[in-house]
Amino acid sequence: MGFTDLLSDAGLTLLNNWVSTRSYITGYNASQADVAVFKALKEAPSADKYPAAARWYKHIATYEDEFATLEGDASKPYTVYGPEESELTVNPAKAPAASADDDDVDLFGSDDEEEDAEAARIREERLAAYREKKAAKPKVAAKSVVTLDVKPWDDETDLVAMEAAVRAIEKDGLLWGASKLVPVGFGIKKLQINLVVEDEKVSLDELQEQIQEIEDYVQSSDIVAMQKL
Repeated sequence: MGFTDLLSDAGLTLLNNWVSTRSYITGYNASQADVAVFKALKEAPSADKYPAAARWYKHIATYEDEFATLEGDASKPYTVYGPEESELTVNPAKAPAASADDDDVDLFGSDDEEEDAEAARIREERLAAYREKKAAKPKVAAKSVVTLDVKPWDDETDLVAMEAAVRAIEKDGLLWGASKLVPVGFGIKKLQINLVVEDEKVSLDELQEQIQEIEDYVQSSDIVAMQKL
């Protein structure tokens, strides 16, 4: 059993049929099975030709940063997952040409509308179970560490007052860190200050606009480094 070469039309067709009634390769949650198949694809399937596979690929891509933490055996190859041997698709390039009488036959579809309705019902039940489980899972806030340069107007600018004005900016999800004064030439020094922000709560563009509004001290500001936590 298992998927065939996922870089071929036959393999992609097989995957497309497999995930047309499933949210994941196995079970009701993303697992190492999805990771193995995802990595075997190299790139997203065509949404026009393989809509179900493209939908599945796009969904699994949202877990890319969590691949190592997903449940399952990461050592298993993608070929151990998928349909039984009897369900494997013949390579279209080697298959005999279809007769005119076969034009209306859907080789991969359901036998009747009742089966299609049942498949849709199962898919919706699985999606509902997944959404419920994901909603109950605590969400870890994404954070970034940022190093910001704040430049004064000239060498007569009160840098102590400038830093105090910058630190006076308060936002939910913003934490100011260490700072230092860095010489830039001609007796002028700039303020280099670190901060931690919650990405969903704090817009760095808006923060820089607020700093720029400290017109008595600030000439400009620049983000010189940023790293995700």
